[in-house]
Parts: sequence; C-alpha cells; structure tokens
Amino acid sequence: MAAATAVEADPTAADGGAGFSELHGAGWTESQLRKYPFQTRAIPRLSHTDPRAELLINKEEPVVLTDTNLVYPALKWDVNYLEENIGNGDFSVYIAEKHKFLYYDEKKMSNFENFVPKSRREDMKFSEFVEKMHEAQVGGEQRVYLQQTLNDTVGKKIVVDFLGFNWNWINKQQSKRNWGPLTSNLLLIGMEGNVTPAHYDEQQNFFAQIRGHKRCILFPPDQFDCLYPYPVHHPCDRQSQVDFENPDYDKFPNFKNVVGYETVVGPGDVLYIPMYWWHHIESLLNGGVTITVNFWYKGAPTPKRIEYPLKAHQKVAIMRNIEKMLGEALGDPHEVGPLLNMMIKGRYDEQALS
Repeated sequence: MAAATAVEADPTAADGGAGFSELHGAGWTESQLRKYPFQTRAIPRLSHTDPRAELLINKEEPVVLTDTNLVYPALKWDVNYLEENIGNGDFSVYIAEKHKFLYYDEKKMSNFENFVPKSRREDMKFSEFVEKMHEAQVGGEQRVYLQQTLNDTVGKKIVVDFLGFNWNWINKQQSKRNWGPLTSNLLLIGMEGNVTPAHYDEQQNFFAQIRGHKRCILFPPDQFDCLYPYPVHHPCDRQSQVDFENPDYDKFPNFKNVVGYETVVGPGDVLYIPMYWWHHIESLLNGGVTITVNFWYKGAPTPKRIEYPLKAHQKVAIMRNIEKMLGEALGDPHEVGPLLNMMIKGRYDEQALS
C-alpha cells in the first residue's frame, strides 16, 4: 500500500468535495506519501462560498477551503524572498537527527528527569537557518524545521504582505462563531519529508499553505482512546505516543481501530483544523521546501448552559482538568496514573457490575 488506505468520505459531509484519490496530479503523486497501516477518508475541498463549508466549520469539522485568498500576498514567498526581506530577528528552529519533529514543552521537562527530547530548539538568524537547511539537503546528518511566531521584528515588505491578508474574511469567521482573539500567526518552514507527529491543540486553527504541499491526517476527539496521548504533565502533552510508521499494538491495541481524515494542501489552500482534533502533518517526500502560516484563535467561551450528553471535545477538556487537579493535589504528577488506576481497576468492568 502506498499510503494510508483511502475509504469513502461521509457523503453528508463531503458531497461535492473532491475525493482524496481524485486529487493526484494536483502537483503531487501518491509515491510522495508515507505508508501507514490505517484507513482514511477524504477531507472535503470546497469553495469558501459553498454553504456546506460554513456548515462544516459550524459543526467543528475539518474542511479545505480552496479560494479564500487568505494569504494571497504571501504566495510569492520563497526562501530567497524571505531571506532578503524577513529581517534580522531571531527565529526558533528545531533540529533533529531524523524526519520526526515531536513537540515538547520545555517547562515540563523537570517533571520527567529521564526525558530526552528527539529534537532540540535553537534561536538563530534566518540566514543561519537557510545555511543549515542547505547543509541538510546535500547529505547532512541533521534536519531542520523553522517554527516562529510572526512579530514586529520582520521587515517592511513582510509587514505589507501580512497586512494584505484577507483579514475581512477571517475576522468574520471569528466573530460569527464567537471565538476568542487571534493568539498568534506561526510561520512554518520545513524540509521535504519533515513530519510533525499526531497531536491536538486547544485552539481553533486556519492552516494556510503558501509553498509546497503538505499531507494532513486528522482524527476527531472521540478517537482519544485510540491515540494514547502522553500524560498532561509530560513534556509531550497533547502528543500521541504511537509511532505511526511502526505501531506497537501490544502496548497500544486500540490504535487498530483508528480512522483518519486526510487531505493534501497546496499553495492557497486553507485547512480548518478544529480545536481538539488530532492532526499529523508531513511535508511530501521529494516535494521541496514547504511554507505555511497558522492562524490560531482561542475557542468560544464555555456556554453558561451546558448541554448533555457532553461532546467528545468537552470530555477531553474535562479529562485534562482532572489530571491537572490531581497532580496539584497529590504534589507529584507521577502519582496521578497509579491513583486513577486504583480508582477504576475492576470497578467499571461489565463483569464487576453484573
């Protein structure tokens, strides 16, 4: 199998959107996709004017918007343009020996003394990043991935491009759904084949592709038990423990049941990634450098009147809060797991309740 096996999308959600298999030839081929042992469905690709796109965003389900012009002024960005115009500020660059860039929270590293991150972060000038990327491209042992919030240190041309984004459209998306403020615009520049393993964020995200193609595999919050996130107090909080390329089914048996939603985004595409949806992102093999800008927004305030039964993302939020409270109450995050096991072991099994 050349990639994760594609299955039919839900027709009620994807009707009218191009199926995943129909997108080959749009600047990429299936040979550029890594192999994974699970099935996927196509994420719908729709015009932002299509009522079905609005419906999907309202339902907090992913959709690729093909014609928002959200980052149109940035479509001319390439490494040379950015090197000339982005300014002399410091940029956050991750360096790894392999293609996977597993996120970790440096503030939580003290909770797990034996934790050794698989990548390291360095601040460097953009020209230094370009030099390291060139070294890696010609056979260097290390790979690099720039992940930097766009701020007031960038040059004037970048500011002009940024101000030319389609803020009218995205501000309307924010206001009509009562989302909180825009928290950041993250600039991502990755080498071909770079992988950001599956994780979820606690913010709404419009993922705007500028250069190159990225494969995005999403999983809804109700597949939480299939993806085995690290504990809340672990530096890799919100990341899946499962190695998609070599899953350990003895340790993570529910991963056999996982089903993803998949798309490949190219320049001008904007993928809506809802809060608490897992997402695995990879720059295509042999696809050149990729450039992306994230638009992260805080979610809408918790409604005063909670409707039951709770939705999957609400359950995830509750679980996170329970873990945090127990860690504070016990004074040691390592005691949380044993306490939870003691609470439930044998007590909620069907046999115990019959």
